[in-house]
This record gives sequence, structure tokens and C-alpha cells, in this order.
Amino acid sequence: MKLEDLLKDIEIILLSGPKDVEIKGLEYDSRNVKEGDLLVCINGANVNGHKFIESAKAKGAVAFVIEEDVQKDDNLTYIKVRSTNEVISTLGRNFYKNPSEKIQLIGITGTNGKTSVASFLKDILSQDEKCGFIGTIGIFDGKNNYLNKNTTPNNIEIQKSLNNMINNGCKYCTMEVSSHALALKRVENMKYKIGIFTNLTEDHLDFHKTFENYRKAKESLFYMTTSANIINIDDINGRIILDNIKTLGVPYYTYGINYDATFRAKDVKLYEDKTVFTLHGPNNFQREVALNMVGQFTVYNCLAAICACYILNMDVDEIVNRISILKGVNGRFEKVENNKNIHVFVDYAHTPDGKIAQEYSDIAIITSDNPRYEEPNEIIKDILIGINKEKENYVVIVDRKDAIKEAISRAKEGDVVLIAGKGHENYQIIKDEIVEFDDKLVAKEILDSLGG
Repeated sequence: MKLEDLLKDIEIILLSGPKDVEIKGLEYDSRNVKEGDLLVCINGANVNGHKFIESAKAKGAVAFVIEEDVQKDDNLTYIKVRSTNEVISTLGRNFYKNPSEKIQLIGITGTNGKTSVASFLKDILSQDEKCGFIGTIGIFDGKNNYLNKNTTPNNIEIQKSLNNMINNGCKYCTMEVSSHALALKRVENMKYKIGIFTNLTEDHLDFHKTFENYRKAKESLFYMTTSANIINIDDINGRIILDNIKTLGVPYYTYGINYDATFRAKDVKLYEDKTVFTLHGPNNFQREVALNMVGQFTVYNCLAAICACYILNMDVDEIVNRISILKGVNGRFEKVENNKNIHVFVDYAHTPDGKIAQEYSDIAIITSDNPRYEEPNEIIKDILIGINKEKENYVVIVDRKDAIKEAISRAKEGDVVLIAGKGHENYQIIKDEIVEFDDKLVAKEILDSLGG
């Protein structure tokens, strides 16, 4: 792409060096730079990209978007802007030729349920057309799966992934949209066909500072949609968001169990191995739905997926058929099969909601997750602040494998053991070392070692 085409709609403070430059690639990480690339120098919270210009030059970078004064080479191009963070989404849109307009992009935001809703939709839609995926458990571009460091990656990575999906024949993409991504404008210059709100509980306040800021960040997704917004109105924050977006020109749909929603689940019955409910929808239709998954939260996640499929003009009976054969998402309240009649589940939990473990459990075991450079005992001390010391139904076991072993060893037939925290993650990060650790495999090993 010619440099002038890449810089369309960019407010430039100063452009120095050759202007008639062909840009072969767009990067924000100097480690990935290749011959002919342009490097966007991001001044981030932990790393200043301007410090890696020399290493990018050595790899063949021909142009740099900067916001600081740097030492320049006459034969290379430098584009100074007010903020590289502000222009990165426009650069991504221009370089990949606005891919979000060429694919039906469905964004899911909320504290919990994003991965499940996005995965359910991908599985349902993929039965007819290719569907890409961007989220916590990785990126699927219609051909290959990739690991993903953040729930919602950097804008360039998103635009690149969407472009790959289009080239690989994807008609749809389901995408988790985090509050960080919305607040940091990682998803600017993108158009979503449908936006979905799952729920909101206290989380990420170290970043957002106030709960209102957190909610507003989530709400901003629904100003980026073109066809429909879908809101869980059983959640009070969903009702607040709905009131704020009702006046937009985009149609809205609702789902829930307790309120009169567009799609509502009634007569919900929860069993050990399935969940059953009656689906009520537009034009007074009713369908009996049986899920191969457990938990009321699963009903909400499925309602969101049902609503999106309805908006995409899928036949209601076909939607119900496809919902009924869905399987749970890896690491999301996933059952560890065993012949001991102990119900062991692995879940991905990382919010203050986890404090209810002590309240509703016979015994809560507090252990380590990904301590990184923190001392596990110090992390546990912080957790213990929220523990009711008057109740003696908790123990601390720092080693995670020992903690899982203790929990399973205490369990009797018919008991439930919930291993919360890591979910789909199959590693622990201790200092700068990544150690293999899969809660499901560890639990399975311990269960198999038990007598009986």
C-alpha cells in the first residue's frame, strides 16, 4: 500500500523523509517487524515503542509513526502525530481496507459469559457458513487457531485477523469485546452488525476507577452497531444501558428469565446433567429447550445466542435444534468425567464474585493461580481480607495441585467440587517462567488415583 493511502484521515504534525513509499506491512511490536513494514511506536503503560526504532530499522522497517522527537535517518520516513494510540485504529482500517464492513461482526461485552456466548454463536453459525472468532481462548481466522494475549487484542491485530477471515471465506466473526479494549479505543473504526450485553459485576476497578466508568465503557459498544443491540434486562446495569441506547436508530432486543423480554426462559429446571426451559419469543411462539449443559447462567448465555441467530434470520426451530446439541466451552464450568460419582467442575473465575465461594460452600480452599512476580502468600493475604474469619469453613493451601488434591480427597459421593480460576488456561506463570498446569488434567489424575 502506498504511504499516502495509509495516512488517509490521519492528522499529521510533521512528515519527514521519502513520501512515495510502499508499505508492505503494519506493526506495533518491533519484534514482529519485517522488510518494508511501518512501525507504529506506541507509548504504552509499560513499554515505550520509540525505544525500539533501531531494532526495527535493522529488520527492514521503512517508516515510523511517532509522537516523540527521535533521531532520524534521511532515507527513512517518519510521521509525527499527536498520539500514536489515537491513530492506530485508522491506520489498521486503512491498511486492511476496512474489513469490519465486509464481514458480519458480532460483539459481545459484559463481565461474565462473553466467551460462552461468542463460542455458542460460532458453533451455531459455522454449520452454514464459516465463522471466525476473537476472544479469551484465542483467535480463529477460518483456517488457523492462534493464541491471544488479551481478551480483545490490539486494533491492528483485530483488523489483520478480520482481513484473514474474509480471505479464508468467513461470513461471520464473533468477538469478545472487553471494557479495556473499549476504554483504550482498541476497537475504534470498526462496525459491528450486532452488539450483545451479558451482565455486569464489580471487576477491573483498578483500571476504570469507578463502577460507572466500567459500565460506560461497556455501553460504548452499542454506539458502534449497525443492525441490532441485544441486552440482558435481568441485570440492572443492562436496564440502565438499555434506557441510554433506546433513542439510537439501531433496533434493540432483550432477553432474560425474570423480566418480560423479547426472548424469555420460563419454567427453568436445573438437573445434574442438563438444563430444561420453555422459550418464549416474538409473535407468541413457545419452544421446549433442553441443553446438554448445567446452570442458570447457561440459560442466559443461550438466550443471547438465540436472540442473535433470530436477528440473523435463522429459523426458530433450527435455532432450538442447534442450541440443544451444543457442548460447554473448554474451561467454562466444564465437568471432569469420573466413575467416583463426584461432580468436579473446572471454571474460569477472576472477579470478586468468587467471595461467595465461602458463603455457599461447605469448605473453601484458597490457593495460588498465576502469581507471576508476586509472592503467592501475599496474594492469599489479600484474598483473606474478604473472608469471614468467624466461619471456620476455609483453609489455605498455597500449592495449587495440593489444594485440588485436598478438595477431591474430602469429597464424598454426590458432592460437588468447583476448581475456580484458571478455566481453559493450561499453565501457571511463576516469575517469568511458564509452567504447564491444567486444572482438568490434574483433577482427572487425582480422581483416577483414588481407590474404589
